[in-house]
Amino acid sequence: MPPEEENCNGVFLTYTFISRSKEFPRVKNASAQAYAFKAQATVTNTMSVDLKQWKLFVGFQHNEILVSASGAVIADGTDFPVSVGNGTTFSGFPQTDLLNSIDTAGDMTKIQVQVELVGTQFGVKPPGVPMPKTIKLINDGIKCPSSIKFLPRQHGDLTISYDVLQAYANNYWAQVTMENHHPLSRLDNWNLTWEWKRGEFIYSTKGAYTLLKDSSGCVYGEAGNYYGDLDFSKVMNCQKRPVIVDLPPEREKDNEIGNIPYCCKNGTLLPPTMDPSRSKAVFQIQVFKLPPDLNRTALYPPQNWQISGVVNPNYKCGAPIRVSPAEFPDPSGLNSETIALASWQIACNITQHKARTSRCCVSFSAYYNDSAVPCSTCACGCPQEDAICDPNAPAMLLPSDALLVPFVNRTAKAMAWAHIKHLPSPQPLPCGDNCGVSINWHLFSDYKTGWTARITLFNWDDYTFRDWFAAVEMGKRVAEGYENVYSFNGTMMNDGNIVFMQGLPGLNYLMPEVDGKRPSDPRVPGKQQSVISFKKKTPGINIRAGDGFPTKVLFNGEECALPEAIPTSAGSRSSSSKAVGVLSMVFAVSVILLLINDNDR
Repeated sequence: MPPEEENCNGVFLTYTFISRSKEFPRVKNASAQAYAFKAQATVTNTMSVDLKQWKLFVGFQHNEILVSASGAVIADGTDFPVSVGNGTTFSGFPQTDLLNSIDTAGDMTKIQVQVELVGTQFGVKPPGVPMPKTIKLINDGIKCPSSIKFLPRQHGDLTISYDVLQAYANNYWAQVTMENHHPLSRLDNWNLTWEWKRGEFIYSTKGAYTLLKDSSGCVYGEAGNYYGDLDFSKVMNCQKRPVIVDLPPEREKDNEIGNIPYCCKNGTLLPPTMDPSRSKAVFQIQVFKLPPDLNRTALYPPQNWQISGVVNPNYKCGAPIRVSPAEFPDPSGLNSETIALASWQIACNITQHKARTSRCCVSFSAYYNDSAVPCSTCACGCPQEDAICDPNAPAMLLPSDALLVPFVNRTAKAMAWAHIKHLPSPQPLPCGDNCGVSINWHLFSDYKTGWTARITLFNWDDYTFRDWFAAVEMGKRVAEGYENVYSFNGTMMNDGNIVFMQGLPGLNYLMPEVDGKRPSDPRVPGKQQSVISFKKKTPGINIRAGDGFPTKVLFNGEECALPEAIPTSAGSRSSSSKAVGVLSMVFAVSVILLLINDNDR
């Protein structure tokens, strides 16, 4: 035992480099040579209290790629192999807690965990030893241990609770609760997945179902050998990573798979600002276990949680942490509480989308300029490498009516407009934005005491957006003058510079794209629009100079790509306060659900 560990009264950490060997391909550049390595990290609890939910950060620095880590998982839910060249955090699994030696009589198997690391690293020629920059424990409050048995619940944009309700020797019932806490995010057709680490399988579900109902993994696996007399035809799912989805509303009262509060909404999780009762989803699963976990208290939550939806934010979920048992109203209806046998919480947060990976985009136009500024080329992703367009070229200015037709039908309009306006026509032409949803922000009028804008939503997909919402962030001084949204249900949010909009009752559907009237006509997007009015309450506001355009636009919680420029006054067709652009003549504010009949002639 190292002398440092003898004198430690906290948590003792070690990292031991064991071995490495040169991998293929063999290269002359030493910094590019790959080596397979093995190492061991240990966490030893030398305190007088238990260490709950230990987390170890290892500051790797040699472009390491981990292939496995026994006794631990990656804390953010990433599966192996994983690149950890900038360091990574491990969470204990299955030994999530390290007990104190007083209560265990110094049993090292209970107070210490050894994490065996296997992976690949680059560079550092022998005899150099590729050690990490640092290793550290990142548990909150580790400097001041307390007697609290469970960790506090975490905050997140979306939280998931995994609560064990009933437990038997070889199976248990768990309830999964998802809650959306973000005021501007939502999930549509959510897909929830996780990874079983101890051979578990889902026997039955209530309030949700698995996309694949398949028992072959059990029949031909370890479960089939152990449960020889079990009827596997009734098993819901035997995948290591099941995908679970919500039930449709018509199955809400189904006695066999429904009758769970907050279930059965077709996978819709609205933000609490829209409807708190629909920002929560609940379902239950019956989980069967395998040896050696055949007792009521051998309970382990699944790991590597992930959740996704349609045109929704990207979420990154952390590892489950043990929290105080959840309390539920007594199912008998009595005025009492039922306490879960064990509870874990998973916190998921929205991650910033990478450049050019949005799923919606915004175009700008104004009454004083007859060109529309589209969103950036490839705003929602680039086409295949063999595409006959330039993914790096800036988007071309368009006539306003070109916004009414799909991008594949805009080429002639864009070329003709470039010729009329003496604008460059690059060859090859820039690629499209490839976005399923686009939004046009049109500066409609500007007068001494106020101004107006018109927002138009286009759905170029074959998917109907039910209960859609949009949010527009304006500059603080401009937003103070918000007055009204006329054809939507609009409100200024508490922070004072975001206008939140949703469809009026009965008009809350953004319909999909449909065929034109004639076979030769371009397809027609679903559309809704409204005018927004503002007063000029703060001196010095310059609408044309950019104050009249949003700094951020979101659709269903997804941040949309904005144009790289705004319409200028140069070459404007009119400087009056009336909107005379082509969009103004085509759109009618009072009729918001009519399909667009314009075509690319």
